[in-house]
Amino acid sequence: MPAAPVFVSSRDNPLLKDLRRLSQDSTAYRKQGRLWLEGDHLCRAALARGLKPVLAVFSESFWPQAPAEWAQAAIKNIVIADALLPDISALESPAQMGFVLDLPAQAELLPDRACIILDRVQDAGNVGSILRSAAAFGFGQVIALKGTAALWSPKVLRAGMGAHFGLRLLEGIAPAALDVLQVPVIVTSSHQGSFLHQQPIPMPCAWAMGHEGQGVSDELMARASLTVRIEQPGGEESLNVAAAAAICLYASSLALRAD
Repeated sequence: MPAAPVFVSSRDNPLLKDLRRLSQDSTAYRKQGRLWLEGDHLCRAALARGLKPVLAVFSESFWPQAPAEWAQAAIKNIVIADALLPDISALESPAQMGFVLDLPAQAELLPDRACIILDRVQDAGNVGSILRSAAAFGFGQVIALKGTAALWSPKVLRAGMGAHFGLRLLEGIAPAALDVLQVPVIVTSSHQGSFLHQQPIPMPCAWAMGHEGQGVSDELMARASLTVRIEQPGGEESLNVAAAAAICLYASSLALRAD
């Protein structure tokens, strides 16, 4: 049976204030140790990975028709007045439900795994898109260096579309921590290195994706075993970092299948 819900109708309720911070502050998850997943897609993705919410939140109008798997998923259910939804949502059209999950512990860096290194990639949409590509192409470990957008922020979670829950995520990492890597680091560049389609790609490897404007730092460039660029016959100066990541990771998946 679903847990009997607690009804909340006051904007001053402390729980709603915490949810508001989680949904609108990109680093509130670090302070609270919890995540806010808004909407059915992210919630389904979490449940599919066997995660158990500590709290499920439903609008008052949606609660009577909420699917049983959602109503029974969490330790506690909260039902809030529909008029309060905009207060706890960062979406233009607030979702009718959401989950609160405990923040996963920081993963341990595995030196021999295929991975992606994010070097000060600051746009949340780009970071989330790269996480989706990582999950799709078998790069199960993502190492976010200091200066990269917060991996568990609401915007990155939404852009990741559930990819977070199948990845080993490390954030706030110093470049020196990469010394333990046992796989070659491959750096992308818009103007130097071999063309990707002409270069054998070692697997496993660590793809390094750099800042949207400045690219990969000199410190990370010095660690590279290989530098590649993506041919652009259309003549554009450079590709969006998320698009470049998807192309590079796909190339790696082809190399792996060829072996």
